[in-house]
Amino acid sequence: MKSKICGISDSVTLKYLTGHPNPPQYIGFIVNYPKSRRFIEHNQLRKLLQIDKNDCKYVAVLVRPDESILEKIKDLPFDYYQLYDCTPSEVTSIKKKYNKKIIIAITVKNQNDVVKYFEYNDIGEIILFDSKGYEKSMSFDHQLIKNLKINKELMLAGNIQIEDNLENYKEIADIIDISGGLETSGLKDISKINIFLKKIKLIDSET
Repeated sequence: MKSKICGISDSVTLKYLTGHPNPPQYIGFIVNYPKSRRFIEHNQLRKLLQIDKNDCKYVAVLVRPDESILEKIKDLPFDYYQLYDCTPSEVTSIKKKYNKKIIIAITVKNQNDVVKYFEYNDIGEIILFDSKGYEKSMSFDHQLIKNLKINKELMLAGNIQIEDNLENYKEIADIIDISGGLETSGLKDISKINIFLKKIKLIDSET
């Protein structure tokens, strides 16, 4: 099982993640969504991304990005763009113009939302199923996607907590995406991050 830790906005946490003996495969940054308390302003983001990613992949989390923000970040060391609320044609255009791998974010409330991934299946490298909470930590019924057969990696988000039985998610997804579950009073908590990464490593070692 792989992991993505999202909403990183400070150098101490980022250096801890990239230097961890069991680092997450993906690290996400909220690039253009100021409603999120994890949003990081562009100049700060540029400085932060100078930290060596080592074996991690850097992910730009983008909600309906316009051309101005895409042009501002095009030279930053992102490996993936995680796109919310874009049409298939918009995603195709972004992927072609900026030559980035794509995580397609499908926000889910019911089964009708789940099937939207069909429209993007040939475009993105990873399909992410998330809640409709955006800046709020919300859950959705993971049973809605439990039996999906997708020919690419499936990422799961939506108010995942370190107290959860993370092994259960392995039956559903290839990658766990966690953010608020690793925070205390709205800030990333190193001790919670370490517990989470150790749990993921343990799950891997048991399989």
